[in-house]
Amino acid sequence: MTLSRRSLLRAGAAAITVPALTALDAAIPQPAAAQTGAAPKTWRHGLSLFGDLKYPAGFKHFDYVNPSAPKGGVARQTAFGTFDNFNYVVAGVKGSIAAGLSNIYDTLMTQAMDEVSTEYGLLAESVSHPDDFSSVTYRLRPEAKWHDGKPVTADDVIFSLEAWKKNHPQLSAYYRHVVKADKGGERDVTFTFDAPGNRELPQIVGQLIVLPKHWWDANDAQGRKRDISATTLEPPLGCGAYRIKEFVAGRTIVYERVKDYWGEKLSVNVGQNNFNELRYEYFRDSTVALEAFKADHIDWRTENSAKNWATAYDFPAVKDKRVILEEFEIRSSGVMQAFVLNTRRDKFKDARVRRALNHVFDFEEMNKQIFFGQYKRIASYFEGLELAAGGLPEGLELEILKSLKEPVPPEVFTTAYSNPVNGNAEAVRNNLREAIRLMREAGFELKDRRLTNTKTGEQLSIELLVSDPNAERFMLFYKPALERLGAAVTVRTVDEAQYENRLRQWDFDITTTVWGQSLSPGNEQRGFWGSQAADQPGSRNLVGIKNPAIDALIDRVIFAKNRDELVAATKALDRVLLWNHYVVPQWTYGKQRTARWNRFGHPADMPKYGAAAFPAVWWWDADKSAKAGSRS
Repeated sequence: MTLSRRSLLRAGAAAITVPALTALDAAIPQPAAAQTGAAPKTWRHGLSLFGDLKYPAGFKHFDYVNPSAPKGGVARQTAFGTFDNFNYVVAGVKGSIAAGLSNIYDTLMTQAMDEVSTEYGLLAESVSHPDDFSSVTYRLRPEAKWHDGKPVTADDVIFSLEAWKKNHPQLSAYYRHVVKADKGGERDVTFTFDAPGNRELPQIVGQLIVLPKHWWDANDAQGRKRDISATTLEPPLGCGAYRIKEFVAGRTIVYERVKDYWGEKLSVNVGQNNFNELRYEYFRDSTVALEAFKADHIDWRTENSAKNWATAYDFPAVKDKRVILEEFEIRSSGVMQAFVLNTRRDKFKDARVRRALNHVFDFEEMNKQIFFGQYKRIASYFEGLELAAGGLPEGLELEILKSLKEPVPPEVFTTAYSNPVNGNAEAVRNNLREAIRLMREAGFELKDRRLTNTKTGEQLSIELLVSDPNAERFMLFYKPALERLGAAVTVRTVDEAQYENRLRQWDFDITTTVWGQSLSPGNEQRGFWGSQAADQPGSRNLVGIKNPAIDALIDRVIFAKNRDELVAATKALDRVLLWNHYVVPQWTYGKQRTARWNRFGHPADMPKYGAAAFPAVWWWDADKSAKAGSRS
């Protein structure tokens, strides 16, 4: 399904009538029709984008949890950079948001980690929408309450939608098709959409993080009016399973489990939220964070470095099983990780220039030298999923591509996409010659080893921008290849705050980023590749893509009437993105590498689409903890 709002924060068409979502409606009360003669609403306990829900109304708990999991213990995790903000509404726009802040809030609905494209009620006890998806109504649970004991109300929901749309550019775009929210009775909120047919919109609204209107409307302890458009380090009021216990700005934040949490016994929460405390320690350097883990100052670590995974975990606690290394297969998401070329800059507007930069990237040698051969090259914007394009288009995908009114690269129809392959001296020479040929066609010539623009006489200059010192390794590896092409290349490492500000202002040549993809892509694709997002500060369209054919394909994805059409439209979108050479694809692994001190338990059958799912379905194991030894 679409990426959740929480995912968008970490880190934001023509109408077609389609059949109603399939859902099991047993045990959901059916209220009488209004006296106006309107048809009675069908209330559901959950929503599925395509197909039936796995869990019926009244289910006890998700299959992948341990319903008897003990409550207790502390889970210590790492965070990087710093934080100076507890206001989730301006996350990614102003300040640096504190890690784990989503733990204090609840959403209207929540996703199941063993199904695709489904949501079940959390703050909402039921949901209803018409067959044409022109609106959706959520009914709040009467027992839902804030940590101060006040009920979660329809006014809170409406306030929250307005706050997100007004103050967060990325999420304003994500919710731009929601034109209004109306209160109906004490606990009902109806969201009206700008057009029918967008079957994802009810679930997108279900991802809404609800905020306390009464708290934001009040004054703080110093008597100052709270401002939801500004950063703050005042611990906010929440309604979720955790609240902020203590913090040291920029260094540490601790969340404590709410003992009288209103939703603890809900079927969607049973067996989860098991730790008494969630603690995040901040580090500016990944090397220091690794040493802190080895010294038992951190309990859990997700390892993103192939070098570290191959060489850095040879210490006594690993050998005697007090530290467990484990990989979890990633089944729920695809990925495009890439060098991002900023097409807002004239030097990258020509697709031949962008393709040339791919030809000189020697992934094979990089993988051998610094990644210990662990990675494979990415060749799709939906790498790892059935949605990835391959071979030549055929069937429905071919029909969709031929129906486009806007032109697409001719190779889309004639040639299966592949990245240039290097790895040996002959291949490197051949690819360099091809890169020079492409640059010559694009208006550059090589003079005295300097690649110059034939119109301006200026040498092609490229700044490779990073925020993580650990990323310097592969930027510095790429640098000589670009210099052999004749470019003047610098690698610039800046702190996280400066990096984010530069991205918001589109002030970069080349950087690196990751776009996560779900099994059911949808409206988030507009934020990734859509023309409107290209000029929207804070959007994920870092490339600056403005392509009518891609806009049309995104609409085909969003308004797909069944799974087959969704897959075909997504493959077509993937193929057109690839042949425009907007990025230089990097690499992927397909598994989540984790290291943990052996103090925790997890279900025997982990959620199919949850990878490690830590700390959600894990718990503190006192016996294991005793064997692992006392913490530092």
